[in-house]
Amino acid sequence: MRTKHFHLAFSIIFIAFVSCKQSNNPNEILAKHNTYYFSNSGDDTNKGTKENPLKTITQLNSLHLNAGDTVYLAGGEIFNGSILIDSNESGTKDQPVVITSYGNGNAVISAGNTTAITVYYADYINIQRLTFTGAGRKEGNVKDGIFIFGAKNIVLDSLEINGFQKSGLLVYNSSGVRVTNVYAHENGFAGICVSGYQSKSDCSNIYIGYCRAENNPGDPTNFHNHSGNGIIAGLCKNVTIEYSTATNNGWDMPRKGNGPVGIWCYEADSVTIQHCISYRNKTSPGAADGGGFDLDGGVTNSVIQYCLSYENEGSGFGLFQYAGASNWYNNTIRFNISENDGSVSAAHAGIFVWNSSRDTAQLKDCFIYNNTIYNDKGAAISYEKESEHAGFRFYNNIFVGNNELITGNESTDIFSGNNWWSITATFNAEGIADFNTWAVQKNKEQINNTLVGLNIKPLFINPGKAAVVLPLQLIHFKNYGLPTASALRNSGLNLQTLFGINNGGKNFNQQPALQNGIGAGF
Repeated sequence: MRTKHFHLAFSIIFIAFVSCKQSNNPNEILAKHNTYYFSNSGDDTNKGTKENPLKTITQLNSLHLNAGDTVYLAGGEIFNGSILIDSNESGTKDQPVVITSYGNGNAVISAGNTTAITVYYADYINIQRLTFTGAGRKEGNVKDGIFIFGAKNIVLDSLEINGFQKSGLLVYNSSGVRVTNVYAHENGFAGICVSGYQSKSDCSNIYIGYCRAENNPGDPTNFHNHSGNGIIAGLCKNVTIEYSTATNNGWDMPRKGNGPVGIWCYEADSVTIQHCISYRNKTSPGAADGGGFDLDGGVTNSVIQYCLSYENEGSGFGLFQYAGASNWYNNTIRFNISENDGSVSAAHAGIFVWNSSRDTAQLKDCFIYNNTIYNDKGAAISYEKESEHAGFRFYNNIFVGNNELITGNESTDIFSGNNWWSITATFNAEGIADFNTWAVQKNKEQINNTLVGLNIKPLFINPGKAAVVLPLQLIHFKNYGLPTASALRNSGLNLQTLFGINNGGKNFNQQPALQNGIGAGF
């Protein structure tokens, strides 16, 4: 079903000019300047001052940029070509090399059928306030928009990237990269992609914040693997993705099989995804996935928290392991909300568990607590036929489904302190229509033979009507708040006392988390 390969199909072969840029600038005085201005009204024989700017990207590439140098491109103007920053043009921590716009609006780098900017083994480069445009994923472009390769300490801020067949932004085998306020749309493989070559240590210490990945439909040339992702991170470690959105991605993947996801990671360690919204993402007809969030094959020691997923064609939260991946373990899903996810692809549920390795040792030890899963069109939790796993623990969640609450084989999972509610049947799980009977027969929701789970209607404030699209508004999203007198506020388990689990201290709305609260927000 969903075979997630170790290696993504990136275009990483460079033409000869990548190896070493030599300065051939006829005006030698330029090499001594720290500031270079570019405008369509300029001339490449000018000195590069604001009053006498340079003109072309060809001339920009001929400069030898040193620490502290700044390149200013005229806002609102279009510059054709592809920028290269190589290993001979690094900055320092206190004096980075900066490429940005001046005047009104962003300067536009129109790359046509190639990459708009490549940063190749350089250090301390800041790229800010620019727009990068390709010819289009089906109109001739076959590259990534921004390619960060083997670089360190890179800042990418306030950028727009569109029209590239592969990723809008690809951070590859790099470290110390900070990506903020990037709007990546109308690209093929992904809006934003982080990847190493073969191990989790290849790419590290990556921050992605306040970004938007929208309408990245799919790579029309990729017939062997997924495409159309929002934000994806693989073969990496120590990655934070926060306050970002992914929507309407994946609808034109040119194949059936494993599909794209809004925000996800694979073969990664110590990834934190938080305060994000992933909604109305899609997959191609008959294909899989198309979900909101996903911890995929080989992910370890990672967490998804304080996130909202709604109306995705795939599951809100995928917990997946594919054959050939390294072991998946010690991951956490907490204080999240899923609304009406899984409507089209195989999940048909808010949480989806799948394991094509068919080995319980390869998908194990996941803590899923204080989430609210609401699905008035399907189930709360779904297990694929191939879903062998071990050590999954569900605590203090609210599970609401249309009829069946669980589909598939939940195996030996531990369910304790959860509230279950079937909209049409009050309770229906694993063919059993009575909560108490299910708890006894399946040995669920019991601690020392005492019933600790609930089967009461949550009485949410405004369920099924999520419309928030800005992550900073999540603290005000109260659709799944509980009445003041609700038993769900104080009938859950104290996870710290019972299991030594530190719940982080905050609920979905960033208010103090009640020690005995059930659900994501109270």
